[in-house]
Order: sequence, then C-alpha cells, then structure tokens
Amino acid sequence: MALINTQALTSRLGLVRLAAALCTCVAFSLVVHVSAWWGQQGSWCIFAWCFSFATTILVLLLEVSGTAGRIPVSWRNAPVACAALNGLLCLSASVIYPLYFLGGAGQGPRRGEAYSHGVAATVFSCLATVAYAAEVSLCKGKPGETVGYMATIPGLLKVVEAFSACVIFAFVSATAYDTYPALQWCLAVYCLCFIMAAIVIILCVTEMTSFLPSPIHKSLSLYALLCALLYATALILWPLYCFSPQYGHPRRPSSCSSGRTCSWDSMLAVAILTGFNLLVYVADLVYSSRLVFITTS
Repeated sequence: MALINTQALTSRLGLVRLAAALCTCVAFSLVVHVSAWWGQQGSWCIFAWCFSFATTILVLLLEVSGTAGRIPVSWRNAPVACAALNGLLCLSASVIYPLYFLGGAGQGPRRGEAYSHGVAATVFSCLATVAYAAEVSLCKGKPGETVGYMATIPGLLKVVEAFSACVIFAFVSATAYDTYPALQWCLAVYCLCFIMAAIVIILCVTEMTSFLPSPIHKSLSLYALLCALLYATALILWPLYCFSPQYGHPRRPSSCSSGRTCSWDSMLAVAILTGFNLLVYVADLVYSSRLVFITTS
C-alpha cells in the first residue's frame, strides 16, 4: 500500500508548486470562460498555461504518492527542468497575451468583461512565472549540496537555449528565409543547436549521459563552444541579409500597418533573439568550462 507523502504539499517547495498550479489554472480558466483568445498567439498562451498546469500537477502527484523514484527519469533533474520550462512558457504568455489581446499590437477588446478577464489572466500568468522562478531557486539547493545537472546554471541555460530556439522558429516561419542561402544557413544553425540542446536535456533527465563520447563536462563544453560559434555566424548573416540596403530593408516598410506585425518585425525579432541566445551560449560555455576546471583539478 502506497503511503501519502504530505510533506510534498506542506514544504516550501510543495507550496510554491501549488501556487504555480493555481495561478496557471486560473489564467487559462479566465481566458477560456470569455473566449478571449484566437489565432496562433492565443493558442500559444492557452498551451503555455495548460501545459504548465498539467506538468506541475503531475509532479505533485508523483511526489505525494511516493512513486517518483519508480519512473525511468532522474528525479534530481526532471522537476527543475519542468519548472524552468514552465517558467519560460508563462513568461512568454505574460508578454504575448497583453500585447495581442489587451489593445497592444492586436485588435483585442479594450473594455468590458473580456478585457477585465484578460487583465486578470495576465496578472495570474505573471504570478505563475514568479512561482516557477521560486521553484527553480529552491531546487538549485544550498552551497555544497549535491544536485542534479539540470539544477545547475549550465543545466538551466540548456532549457533557455532550447526554448529560445523554439521562439525563433515561430518568428522565422513568418519570414522569407528561403530568399538567400545565407538565411537558410541561419535556419540550419537554429535547428542544429536546438536538436543538440534537446538531446542534452533528454540524456540528463533520463540519466543516459554515459552515451556521450567523452566525460559529460568536457562534452558539454565542446557543445557550448560549437553552438556559440554557429550562432555568431547567424548573428552576422541574418541582419546582413535582412536589413542591409543591398539585400533587405534597413527600415520598417510603409506597407506594414502600425497596429499589426509583419514580416519585417519577425525578422527583427529573430535578430534580437539570435543575439540573446548567443549570449546564453557564451554564458553556458563559461560556466561549463569552470565545471571542467573544477572536475579536473
């Protein structure tokens, strides 16, 4: 007979998870109740809240039932990876929803019941983001405490890298990336680095890092170095072929209406996210190199 682990709900970590689950549940319930969502942006926000709620409840159920150790994943890595991903999802929804549905770039209502429900949903989405950030902080552990790789800074950066690549894919799909081979190279860079980040996360969560060709810390340092170099080429080529007078448009075309986004906006977003992800990979490289140094010394 399985014993109920009530401490999984009453501990600080459990209370933070309950708060995150409550906030995400309220956020999508408010929006769905008044049907204040539509299109790709609305679907993304609903997915972000529902996915975060479902995975948080799953983690709580496994903790409470005491069956977390029986599933074929590393419980030192899986919950913190889910918390980091859910935090990023809720953060993106907290930005996208008010931008497109509360009178920003979209045509959402500016008053009435739908508007008030949308504002409340945005507030709860922001609170969920804070709750997931607190969960990640608690999962990182205290100095000197042994934690899983995904609870370290390089591990968390892997989640950021993969998530940023997914956002880049969403913006790239709205651009004419097939116009020049250089832009196709940039897309290949985003795909390759995303695949490598996803493989690393899966290997760490399933504790299958022994399949790596060299010790994990050295392999991850080489991975971060390779991705940083690839993203550096994309950071040069993408703006050159999108915004230079010879190949693209240095300024926002007049054909883009002031209240809606267009292809030029998506190209600018890709350029910004490419620079952001390059900085993340550089930070990953620095921290991974420090881990290699500490391990070898």
